[in-house]
Amino acid sequence: MDNKLLTPVLSVAAQISATDLPAIAQAGFKSVICNRPDGEGADQTGFKEIEQAAQAAGLQARYLPAETGKVTDEQGAAFGQLMDELPKPVLAYCRSGMRSTTMWALANAGKLPLPEIIETAGRAGYDLKALVRRIINGGKTPVEVADASHDVVIIGGGAAGIAAAASLLARSPNLDVAIIDPADIHYYQPGWTMVGAGVFDAAFTARTMASLLPHGVHWIKAAVAAFEPERNAVILDGCRVVSYQQLVVCPGLKLDWQAIDGLSDTLGRHGVTSNYRYDLAPYTWKLVQALRGGRALFTQPPMPIKCAGAPQKAMYLSADHWKREGVLSNIDIQFCNAGAVLFGVADYVPALMEYVKAYGIGLNFGRTLVAVDGPGKKATFSQVQADGSKALLTQDFDMIHVVPPQKAPDFIRVSPLADAAGWIDVDPSSLRHKKYPNIFALGDAGNMSNAKTAAAARKQAPVVAHNLLALRGQAKGEASYDGYGSCPLTVERGKIVLAEFTYGGKLAPSFPKWLIDGTRPSALAWYLKERVLPPLYWDAMLKGREWLAKPEMVG
Repeated sequence: MDNKLLTPVLSVAAQISATDLPAIAQAGFKSVICNRPDGEGADQTGFKEIEQAAQAAGLQARYLPAETGKVTDEQGAAFGQLMDELPKPVLAYCRSGMRSTTMWALANAGKLPLPEIIETAGRAGYDLKALVRRIINGGKTPVEVADASHDVVIIGGGAAGIAAAASLLARSPNLDVAIIDPADIHYYQPGWTMVGAGVFDAAFTARTMASLLPHGVHWIKAAVAAFEPERNAVILDGCRVVSYQQLVVCPGLKLDWQAIDGLSDTLGRHGVTSNYRYDLAPYTWKLVQALRGGRALFTQPPMPIKCAGAPQKAMYLSADHWKREGVLSNIDIQFCNAGAVLFGVADYVPALMEYVKAYGIGLNFGRTLVAVDGPGKKATFSQVQADGSKALLTQDFDMIHVVPPQKAPDFIRVSPLADAAGWIDVDPSSLRHKKYPNIFALGDAGNMSNAKTAAAARKQAPVVAHNLLALRGQAKGEASYDGYGSCPLTVERGKIVLAEFTYGGKLAPSFPKWLIDGTRPSALAWYLKERVLPPLYWDAMLKGREWLAKPEMVG
């Protein structure tokens, strides 16, 4: 943990984990304040876990969350009140420490000289110069005055954002491109299924953001708070303003852990795990190895989610391990799916059903996880009845793999870019915004009906790059995205059902059937997943090399 001293009684830090609390207590802190809302990041430890670990370490913990870039005067006052009440010294944290520092600054506005506030934050590494305008102007930022301006601004440094930047610069090397993302680490999330099965180490899926950004891209290490599309501007954490000529929006999804009652209290303990979080995927493998008998539950929430096959990938690989260990007959495996079918594209279901039967998996459709009691080893589901009504059902478990509900990030859902459901409203073919012609979107936050996978982003990035440059007069014609998505369904260690399809569930194999028949389990598809796709991701997709991803032109 790298904490920054603001005052003798207050330090700020980036996201901490539950395992940090003993060291925090040993360092002399008496209290912890969390200023980050749960569910912002895939590698984020929830506050309930922090609170429990803090209590065990003899510290007090308080939750005062603020959306990034939207710290209010009221929250500043509440932070000041907490500082008055809590035992000191205090450690406050958020994603980067910026929100905590902002709250401290607002709490001390009028109490300390303005230069002292700015300089104190600056010594800790936080630039609050833009906050001066907010304090003076009563929280209003004049968006006409921009702190930075770029030809193309990309929101999000995940798979979609970096791929889009790389594809743009491969076509137009002198283009002025900026990526806005506060994260230090970039994750190869498709690898987390393999981490949960002991195939990959977690560290294999993580690299520093700085090492991956294309040469020449400006990295604005901040979070977006709001959009001003009528003025071609975005508002950042700290109320800074960045203007653009074209905007590409690809911030990913929000994992809504809080939507399942009790889940945050027990994640990573009591047999409760999820491959959808970087720090929990290794715990999945630990649980799978330890389980020799009992009941294992695997859940899937309502759509849309990223990688719709991932919930059952974890189940098949776990079952395969238990089979190899000779304990499969001792384990009751239940798949609890909020949906009505095993997989959304019917052509792949027969092969999957063969494994469901071979592993003795119980299928439960219309069953949505609503609560988890970790210490009691009980999971509560909402079950759709034959007459369409819903009833609550509780099941015991020895291990449960949970996939949380997912939605667009908060700052997207409340923005003018969103449709009625909260997703970025774009044309499904051109990926251009339906209302703002200089805005494009790709990746998980768009309202396209394709499967939300890294493979989809790999095909979308060249389409966005071409169409954006055509808008700038640097390319001709319009590129079209056909809805391609891929889901390598890991049905056993060494074999994969390689699902590839476009809009409407139309099959779209990348290889001839004699080489890989995607509707059947394939050892070659496993080799592709284990050995080929990771370097394809790191060294091709994120570098603008569009192997098997050249965009189709429609005009």
